[in-house]
Amino acid sequence: MNRVSVDSEDNLLIGGCKAIDLVEKYQTPLITYDVGMIRKTIRSLKQVFDEASLPYAISYASKAFATIAMYQVIKEERIHIDVVSGGELYTAMEANFPMEDVSFHGNNKSLEELKMALDLNVGEIVVDNFNELATLTQLAKERQQKVSIILRLTPGVSAHTHAYIQTGQSDSKFGFDIDSGQALDALKIALASEFLIVDGVHIHIGSQIFEEAGFELAIKKLLKTLANWRTLLNFTAKIINLGGGFGIKYTDKDDPKDPAELLKSLLDIVKVTLNQYDLPNASIWIEPGRSIVGPAGYTLYTVGTQKRVAGLKPYVTVDGGMGDNIRPALYQAEYTAVKANNVNAAVAEEVRLAGKYCESGDILIENQPMPLLRQGDVVAVLATGAYGYSMASNYNRNPRPAVVFVENQRAKLVVKRETYADLIKLDLPYKN
Repeated sequence: MNRVSVDSEDNLLIGGCKAIDLVEKYQTPLITYDVGMIRKTIRSLKQVFDEASLPYAISYASKAFATIAMYQVIKEERIHIDVVSGGELYTAMEANFPMEDVSFHGNNKSLEELKMALDLNVGEIVVDNFNELATLTQLAKERQQKVSIILRLTPGVSAHTHAYIQTGQSDSKFGFDIDSGQALDALKIALASEFLIVDGVHIHIGSQIFEEAGFELAIKKLLKTLANWRTLLNFTAKIINLGGGFGIKYTDKDDPKDPAELLKSLLDIVKVTLNQYDLPNASIWIEPGRSIVGPAGYTLYTVGTQKRVAGLKPYVTVDGGMGDNIRPALYQAEYTAVKANNVNAAVAEEVRLAGKYCESGDILIENQPMPLLRQGDVVAVLATGAYGYSMASNYNRNPRPAVVFVENQRAKLVVKRETYADLIKLDLPYKN
């Protein structure tokens, strides 16, 4: 089981507060974050870079979880963010996040989004394809505006992870393919523009990756490509962005390296390979998202009905489900849950932890050992901080949950619970 904090009475603690006390104050379903854990992870990554004596930037992949409060924490920790939409960019603006520390990703940025990014002078636009490159070239020329860009490349490396979250293979919707020559063609086009400043390159091979092998192959492929580009075009990258994808522990079957340990290994590979190709040191960037917020997140539910049929595994239903965590239904993601007021209670049975939504696939955890649960008990699903709230929906017209940040035994509401009135605020009548 994931390591959790408990008090002397075996109550789950989140940021020093009892989970059951948070439920009493804020109700369920409730998404909670241990902010101290988020800060600790960021600082451990910074320490690895500092010890490696390499110029660097850590850019939080905010698609994992993006709110004003989250961006404020990232700002306090003095790292960058990457955004993938106008909505995330707008949220960063409302959080007064420094735009020079923002990178704008996305494989289909709209004209309006690109104009917004230029208006706000974001630090880097990560260019994903030839259409975007042409649009950005034209916009920069029309506005007579210098634009710093990074080219996203696909290195032809497949990460050992679920097919839906692999992104580095040649047959991917993301980036300029290296092997086919697309990447070189894109670089030539970008360098020909007097308004585009090509600061560097970016790769991202996938998410929830445990093994170093994929990263190592991608890094070596990327740096070999940069060595060729130096010879062909006299181009030297100032930024080498290795992306993210560091895996986290969801269940006992997962055995990921600590993000800081994995980063140290990757930086060792970078140093050796830079030396092999006689490339100058560049600023090494990474984009962790899940590994920063995932383990720090907990979703608290109240147990409702149960279905028991002799000889079959029981269904224990909670007051949330796929509306606040679509990952199990989307790509069979697995989680661990505990009883919030008796974390280490003896296991009595194995249950299906089911959601309240009208889909047979709305099962949060298929095989969860549990003590006997009763209606009204509070269950905590662990490590839900990434891609839970950010992918939440109003399916079945259910309001999205509240989000609470907890730090130093103090809880603060950072996203209000939606109301039924919120659900219809954009609706318009068909007939007057």
